[in-house]
Amino acid sequence: MSASREPSDRLPSQGVFVTGTGTEVGKTVVAAVIARSLVEEGKRVAAFKPAVTGLDDYADGGPDRGGPAFPRPDHVVLRDAAGSSQGDEEISPYRYGPPMSPHLGAELAGEEIEPEWLLGGAREAAAGADALVCEGVGGLMVPLAADYLVRDFAVDLGLPLVVAASPGLGTINHTLLTVEAARQVGLDVAVVVLTPWPDGPSRVEESNRETIAALGEVEVEALPLLDLSAPSSWPRLALHRD
Repeated sequence: MSASREPSDRLPSQGVFVTGTGTEVGKTVVAAVIARSLVEEGKRVAAFKPAVTGLDDYADGGPDRGGPAFPRPDHVVLRDAAGSSQGDEEISPYRYGPPMSPHLGAELAGEEIEPEWLLGGAREAAAGADALVCEGVGGLMVPLAADYLVRDFAVDLGLPLVVAASPGLGTINHTLLTVEAARQVGLDVAVVVLTPWPDGPSRVEESNRETIAALGEVEVEALPLLDLSAPSSWPRLALHRD
């Protein structure tokens, strides 16, 4: 595990790297909404996700993950949101059936995730686009390979970081730890997005949002529960940096 890395050639296109405070915290939702928002600004958007696991869950029509919001695997949702014609391998070079950390998925498949292959794939995806939306795997400290974390990949890409987090109890600690781990290696944390944000947030949820913004010195946005099969119903989430 690397505590500090020098980034490789930075991507020339506009874009973001979406990570999360853990699994099932809305990374795909946030990444899809950002991709769609960029498309609505008239940009050509490419999607990228270094690895997808848990594809076995979709063999019989999709897992029970809260209803129709997740009818398709993450890389398919991203492709549709971006309006991209990329193939599965172009979006996600490593794809595994069991729901597990990608480094273990690769090991069980008899292979190893190669960082240079990932970087090359991301650059190739971005080459024909105005913007790249990259979604990580799990949290920032998840290993893609034994000595290569999702955080290392984010550093190598050099894109601003978007942190997806849940709005409820426990999110202050998880989110601030993620922000701190990102900044330790020089990542630019653009925004934290809490999702799904309820129509009538409780005092706890409101306080979580205020506290993360104050202690993390970071912008905090919120997205409601979305149906990912109905992009026309999504709100805009445009990230304009100075």
